[in-house]
Amino acid sequence: MRRTALLACAALLTGLLPLTAAGAAAGADEPAPVPVDTFEGEVPFANPPAEGIFPWGGDADDPPRLALTARDDAPQGDKVLTGGYDISGYGGFTHDFAFDRPAHDWSAHKGIRFWWEGRNNAKKISFEIKDGGANGEASELWTTSFTDDFTGWKQIEIPFTDFTYRTDYQPVGGIDQVLGLTGMWGYALTLPTGVKGDFALDGVELYGKGSQSLRASVVTDAAVHPVKEGGTAAVRISVATTGSVPVDEPVTVAYETAGGTAEAGRDYTRVAGELTFPAGTASGTSRTVRVPTLRDRSAESAETVPLKLTVTGAKAPAENPQVVIDAHGLPYLDAKLPVRKRAADLVSRLSLAEKAGQMTQAERGALTAPGDIAAYDLGSLLSGGGSTPTPNVPEAWSRMIDSFQLRAQATRFQIPLIYGVDAVHGHNNLIGSTVMPHNIGIGATRDPRLAQKTGEVTAAEVRATGIPWDFAPCLCVTRDERWGRSYESFGEDPALVQSMETVIQGLQGARDGRDLKDDDRVLATAKHYVGDGGTEYGSSTTGSYTIDQGVTKVTRQELEAVHLAPFRTAVDRGVGTVMPSYSSLDILGDDAGPVKMHADAEMINGVLKDRMGFDGFVISDWAAIDQIPGDYASDVRTSVNAGLDMIMVPYEYKNFRTTLVDEVRAGRISERRVDDAVTRILTQKFKLGLFEKPYADTSGASRIGSAAHRAVARQAAAESQVLLKNAGGVLPLKKSQKVYVAGSNADDIGNQTGGWTITWQGASGKITDGTTVLQGLRKAAPGAAVDYSEDASAPTGGYDVGVVVVGETPYAEGVGDVGNGNDLELTAADKAAVDTVCGAMKCVVLIVSGRPQLIGDRLGDIDALVASWLPGTEGDGVADVLYGKRAFTGQLPVTWPKSEAQLPINVGDSAYDPQFPYGWGLTTLTKVPRGGAAALKVLALKAAAAERTGADAVGRAAVTQARLLVQQEIGTDVTAASAKPFADADHLLLTGRYKEAVARLTAAYRSA
Repeated sequence: MRRTALLACAALLTGLLPLTAAGAAAGADEPAPVPVDTFEGEVPFANPPAEGIFPWGGDADDPPRLALTARDDAPQGDKVLTGGYDISGYGGFTHDFAFDRPAHDWSAHKGIRFWWEGRNNAKKISFEIKDGGANGEASELWTTSFTDDFTGWKQIEIPFTDFTYRTDYQPVGGIDQVLGLTGMWGYALTLPTGVKGDFALDGVELYGKGSQSLRASVVTDAAVHPVKEGGTAAVRISVATTGSVPVDEPVTVAYETAGGTAEAGRDYTRVAGELTFPAGTASGTSRTVRVPTLRDRSAESAETVPLKLTVTGAKAPAENPQVVIDAHGLPYLDAKLPVRKRAADLVSRLSLAEKAGQMTQAERGALTAPGDIAAYDLGSLLSGGGSTPTPNVPEAWSRMIDSFQLRAQATRFQIPLIYGVDAVHGHNNLIGSTVMPHNIGIGATRDPRLAQKTGEVTAAEVRATGIPWDFAPCLCVTRDERWGRSYESFGEDPALVQSMETVIQGLQGARDGRDLKDDDRVLATAKHYVGDGGTEYGSSTTGSYTIDQGVTKVTRQELEAVHLAPFRTAVDRGVGTVMPSYSSLDILGDDAGPVKMHADAEMINGVLKDRMGFDGFVISDWAAIDQIPGDYASDVRTSVNAGLDMIMVPYEYKNFRTTLVDEVRAGRISERRVDDAVTRILTQKFKLGLFEKPYADTSGASRIGSAAHRAVARQAAAESQVLLKNAGGVLPLKKSQKVYVAGSNADDIGNQTGGWTITWQGASGKITDGTTVLQGLRKAAPGAAVDYSEDASAPTGGYDVGVVVVGETPYAEGVGDVGNGNDLELTAADKAAVDTVCGAMKCVVLIVSGRPQLIGDRLGDIDALVASWLPGTEGDGVADVLYGKRAFTGQLPVTWPKSEAQLPINVGDSAYDPQFPYGWGLTTLTKVPRGGAAALKVLALKAAAAERTGADAVGRAAVTQARLLVQQEIGTDVTAASAKPFADADHLLLTGRYKEAVARLTAAYRSA
């Protein structure tokens, strides 16, 4: 009633005003407001891709409860949007427009406004709009906020000029960081956390007339313009408009050189003037301002010449461009000098703040402004999992990284950034790259030369996009398959992990680092130091994780033999960086208790750097120092003093740099420790050739995802397949057979590539280019009938053989821990598919997974069983062994348990009764030796002779022949008596003890 009366009075007063006055008050030339939401029911509650309003939140309790509520005091119409919330993490709601319709054009309006019912709680509410991109969930987010410091209804008006680019999160990694307004996909509100409350919203609409300053912008070709001393910098200044229409009013740009570290008249010639873009000027029109620099023939650091721009009639650039006169004549710039001398010279010139910057690594998406790279002297940036440019193509990666490197040129000594990425099985963040099997599959190949080839392909594809540093390989020794990172390991035996470290040479080239400057090499990272694969189940304190980031409890002897051994090999191979583990180390018997690895000075300074002689640099894991007990200053002090050289902050780069400087000035970190850290970092930058070539060399980009690279991945996929059972010789398949294919992982590229693929956790579905197992089967037998029914619901009659591909869906790190919503059982749907197909015909079951799955209860009904691991993008490789183009040669890199109760179970255990032992792997297309015990005696003599003479190839061949003979004798009746010596034999083979290996295989034969 009250609202109706007020509106009636307002209408009467408006009617009494002269028409001119009324028109002026409303803004005669302004467009009428355009409703976005009136909340009368015209927009439903619905999730994307349909148009609708929907809540979201960090966990199940965080999304607010939404309703359309009839209110007498509704500012517009009869209903308002109401909701209640009690948010511990984050939460809010969104209105997305329909994905199958064109985005909306808001460019004619000044801003967006809405009615908000105030609670006067002094809380900030974030309001964001969604600009450009493919849809509302793949757009660019622009944000602002308002404060609820009032009571009752109030109309909140937000001009579009108030919105800023969101730097903490972008759903697609950002697009162009330009608020275009012509392709808008909706809006979202983020509600306050830590307070229980309710809200009411009404009348969201566009208002006002967009000025030319919203539609037109002045832009420069670059923010930084490096130039050699004596050269002339050319700064191109352009006018750009939304929708690329001509400007309808003149735009003027006054410019002048002012400020900076260079001196006018000595270092450059001062310039000043004005550019005019008349009305009607086409969008994209450019003018050039030239800034001459002067030669003074003295060696000096880089100097800056800012070009101040004053813009009228358009939006000015976010920052003024600056000319940088390159550093020159200083010893560290002389590529002919030894790296040691170059590094020492440069360190001697740096201020403490500049040194602290070199020790700082930030996530690319965390930069509050691109200029922060120079402002904070950042030494490194990274892309976390899924942090990619848009579009996610090679050219966008190289452009992005070049833009970051350009910013680093604005620093005093123009120290290039070192950009890092988790390319853990190929350049796995890049769509269309060659994705290798995960390490667990590479371990199954038992092929060190192939491991090196996979590293070479990865390095070539990563470096071709401008990235010189790879956070790989993981040298963890996985000791418990409940660990969500199991697939990151080459296996459970340190000898196997050590044998696969040829991948380091694949990535880096020569051990002395002389190849690192090449366009197909990257700096490698040995991780996670040390013991991350040995964490005890139930020891993790990270969220809902059960084992990842937990505590490794070992004796010193076990630590040396199992977990440290791979890192000794990595140091010997010249690995350039080492990353500590999130986990803690508890050495039994020393009474020190668990120590976070990022704080373990004994293991980093004492063992890694001093005893092993590691001369590269130590990089922290993602925000890992935050897990060290104590406040932030203590975290910084403890980690740096423990031997960390660079800290992956990744968001707290400003705070970290300031804190590090404060700690040094207070004497709690020595400047000598800082100098050591920075020297180590700069040494690797010099070896990589970044000072001479900081920008991307894209000459190898055409090889990304090429046939040659995919051939390596195909070979790796084939060799990683482990044949566990093959009753009746079902495999290899014949091209004449009619094949029934089923299972959730038969035709899913996302499932077969696993976690750390395109995004951190990976995802099911068509997430990148490649060949699924089903596609590989159809290509391998083009004339055969290969029919597919995912759930095995199609009729099963008339087929010669079934192939059922089952297993896991993607996960990464502790998210995949058993007990954290995961187990080692097949899903009900996968079990049903196996039962249906294997009950109707001869069947082959492939398990696509990052770790063993419990299959014992169905083993008797399965004719052939294959551990496929996570084979990557080349399903053709799986088909190659199924159809006999290649022989099965893979061997288990981990023990395959009978039950979860057996875990942990590993080669060398005193009690050892698995489903299949470590090292097990049947073969096809290979003649298995005959002759039983007599043949084993002959092979034992060969092995002994080979060991005495150092004939490793002969020794390995003798053990392999013995293994095949023994496997044939054991058949499917694996017992504890035969399993233990069988597994021991494979460990002995890897350590070169061929005679003893055959002896253990003989023991397994006798117990069969």
